[in-house]
Amino acid sequence: MYSVSDLAVHYSGDYLFRNVSFIINKKDRVGLVGHNGSGKTTLLRILADSQSPESGEVVIPSTARIGFLPQEMELRSDKTIYDETIAAFDEILALKTNIDQLSNEIAEREDYETQSYQKLIHRLSDANEKFQLLGGQSMDADVEKVLTGLGFKRSDFNRPVAEFSYGWQMRIEIAKILLRKPDLILLDEPTNHLDIESIQWLEDFLSNYFGAVILVSHDRAFLDNLCNRTIEISDERIFDYKSAYTEYVRLREERLEQQLATYNNQQKQIRQIERFIERFRYKNTKARQVQSKIKMLDRLDTVEIEGFDNAAIHFKFPPAPRSGKVVVECSGLGKSYGNNQVLKNLDLSIIKGDRVAFVGKNGEGKTTLSKVFIGLLEYEGELKFGHNVKLAYYAQDQAEMLDGNKTVFETIDDEATGDMRSQVRNLLGGFLFSGEDIDKKVRVLSGGEKSRLSLARLLLEPSNFMILDEPTNHLDMRSKDILKSALLQYEGTLVIVSHDRDFLQGLSNKVFEFRNKGVKEYLGDIYDFLYFKKLSNLRELEQKKGHGPQKGKEISRNKELYERSKQLERSIRKLNTQISKCEKRVEELETDLSGMDKVLMDPAQHKEALSNPEVFKKYNSIKISLEKEMERWEKLSIELESLKEEQKMLKNA
Repeated sequence: MYSVSDLAVHYSGDYLFRNVSFIINKKDRVGLVGHNGSGKTTLLRILADSQSPESGEVVIPSTARIGFLPQEMELRSDKTIYDETIAAFDEILALKTNIDQLSNEIAEREDYETQSYQKLIHRLSDANEKFQLLGGQSMDADVEKVLTGLGFKRSDFNRPVAEFSYGWQMRIEIAKILLRKPDLILLDEPTNHLDIESIQWLEDFLSNYFGAVILVSHDRAFLDNLCNRTIEISDERIFDYKSAYTEYVRLREERLEQQLATYNNQQKQIRQIERFIERFRYKNTKARQVQSKIKMLDRLDTVEIEGFDNAAIHFKFPPAPRSGKVVVECSGLGKSYGNNQVLKNLDLSIIKGDRVAFVGKNGEGKTTLSKVFIGLLEYEGELKFGHNVKLAYYAQDQAEMLDGNKTVFETIDDEATGDMRSQVRNLLGGFLFSGEDIDKKVRVLSGGEKSRLSLARLLLEPSNFMILDEPTNHLDMRSKDILKSALLQYEGTLVIVSHDRDFLQGLSNKVFEFRNKGVKEYLGDIYDFLYFKKLSNLRELEQKKGHGPQKGKEISRNKELYERSKQLERSIRKLNTQISKCEKRVEELETDLSGMDKVLMDPAQHKEALSNPEVFKKYNSIKISLEKEMERWEKLSIELESLKEEQKMLKNA
């Protein structure tokens, strides 16, 4: 158990947070959330003991080990990937060196009966026992398991770390943390460096991990699948929810609604008291009552509405011009960087209206093909665009596509044409650039600001074929939702390169998986693809176990059906339980509402009820809760019917 008591941090006289206290238990999976600049990273640093608070303390057992992954690190290593990763076992490696030294010393001695020789034997025995206890025998297997899980090939293990990009080097840092098996893992935006398959592997690893995990992430699906608790930093305080992210959002809205209702009631009470004081201030006969009211105001604990930054981008894409039926077509397309062949003999086409998700491990060619499409890279083979195709492109690396010496205004104004010239300021305002912000040089913008500016550029000219390469990397949850909403209304053909499953869900009707220099097409959205991939991996597993091809297919198919059937049974049981609880809650709320209706309709009690604002406050609260519970019941019932229909189809399969 880890205890945080009365933490406070302030910069330039303003508090980032204060009076922060909470406890982390052994198996907690905590999502740390809050708007940019609220103090999430600072709190992680304090927990990792790499920053000190202004006041308060963090109590962590002296024997506990902590693993911390910052959002950014300076990475320099002249080792191979394997040597860099195996260094995570520093204690075990030191023990192994000691065992080798003791073994060599024993081998050179012949005084078998002496006391010093017996001591050496005991020391070697103790060292070997500790070596086994710490998992020394499985070091190599553990390194291979974690590195392959995070996306490395076995052929990469002996390559120098320096050959890999920053993102891949950060994966090595994640691997080292996991291999050290700390009691508390702290991760600051770990999914920024991972692809979908690696994110899923990390989810599974951390879900079954023996220790506690605290993480900062803007990946809603990752938070929902992993966390059982959400701690929000807001208005210099924390709010602790025993739930994953989506449920936290619902509970937070309820809290803010209740806070607003309480605030409004108190303001009404204050206005009544102030009117009384003003009216009778100069009447001697009311002097005592006036003084009493003044003291009442002084003693009143003022309810404050939680400050919330409601600023958000708002836009929609211009109507898409008509294009031909085939938007783009590749035949025998290939791309190499020197001796490194990334894409080979691609034959694919994208049809008008397609919404395609490009997925696959980093380095498999997703961004490369995107850049080939927009003409930034040369290629081998044939590439044809259809009639009247107008391209728009959002680059993963904004620094490559934006001129750092231009101002925000110049970046848009220099490219605007026609009617857009007069709307540049309005357009920038929609992306939260106003006042002096528009005169900032692009080079001084944050990652999020560059992302917003690049999105604004997409609106300068109508397009009917849009390619977005990791558009959500620097966007907060609200901005991602707004972008997704705009893309759902986009009328053109869409290609999205992303590892954010929640963002991709519902945006695509096809998935192109990049693997082994080729591309494989799947119909459906990202979760259809992930489900299919899971089944495909099961088939491969069965074949590797030595079954004949046909027999392997039959066994795999039966296993797929069986596992899905069991999963459906569990989900249906869970939904039935949730629906029963929901129905019970609806019944309770309807009973409460009916009781209050009787009170309000009873002439004997009506006058007294009217004079009590708490009655109406309670009445409205019950009505709102009832409406929300009915909506939840309806949503759960629809989901249950869908699962039952799938269960029926499986039984007939």
